[in-house]
Amino acid sequence: MADHAPAVRRRPPMHRGLSRQALVLVLLIALAFGTAIYMGVRHPYDTPAAVRDVSLPLRTTVVPLAPVGKVPGAADAEYLYAHSPAAQFRIGAAGITLPAARDTSHFTEAQVMSALDTVKEYLVRSALYPEVLTGGETRPVRVLLPADQHLQFDESLNHPAADGRHAVTGWLVRLDARSVRLADPQIRVRGTLAVSETESTILEVTADHTYVYALRPTGADAGAKAETSLFTVRRELHFRFDREDVRLHQAQLSTSYVQAGPLSCGDNAADVFSPLLAGQTAKAGGPAGTDPFATDRATAVCGTLASGALPKG
Repeated sequence: MADHAPAVRRRPPMHRGLSRQALVLVLLIALAFGTAIYMGVRHPYDTPAAVRDVSLPLRTTVVPLAPVGKVPGAADAEYLYAHSPAAQFRIGAAGITLPAARDTSHFTEAQVMSALDTVKEYLVRSALYPEVLTGGETRPVRVLLPADQHLQFDESLNHPAADGRHAVTGWLVRLDARSVRLADPQIRVRGTLAVSETESTILEVTADHTYVYALRPTGADAGAKAETSLFTVRRELHFRFDREDVRLHQAQLSTSYVQAGPLSCGDNAADVFSPLLAGQTAKAGGPAGTDPFATDRATAVCGTLASGALPKG
């Protein structure tokens, strides 16, 4: 047996630890597992609910402006416009001019332009549509608001109040159709629009416009000799847009500051505007009382309509 090879073959010594191929495989599995966990927590296809900023409640201030004497009037609306500060105002939507759209740090030029277009559409619908002004329609305005502002908007319509949150006239211009009507559909408008990026996810548009309406009385007072008078509303509105608002062509209205006259201070300007017409004077009395102990209430305010804001005879 010494002339034959051993019956048992010697094996090479085993290397301790994992082979290089096994180590690479383990690392790849660990990387894939970690990536799956990360993508599950924060994936690139965020749903709108995940990135949507909740709309802030609208804060409103409506200031009636009472005339010192009688409201001037004339048989012709063109005569009143020509002798008023609105002589050079444009007509209707032409008075709402858009600034040049430029991209910001986090919004493209197209997104800025879309936000400006939405604001202009809101201004036109809420202050120039006859069916909104005197017809009581609200849907043209409501559909431009985000869904999470619909409840506050509806509450303002159903239960208007001068509490800084539920003034109908903070959302839109509404005239008392029981006493006034438009004498001229060509409403005069002038104002400005400004855009700024307040946060990396928020675009803000500020609209400051003055609207001048020619009005005549309705009902028993609408005789052949009834004169036309002017009613002026200045609105400073602040809109907020996140990317979802821009995509959906809707605007968050965050602040509304409105001055309107000629009105009587004692009238409820939060629900509807009841303009003083040609030859009328403001009722005696100031605005409704303010309770300093009611911290959730807005301060009741009223101003005097400057004589320079009225047409000259």
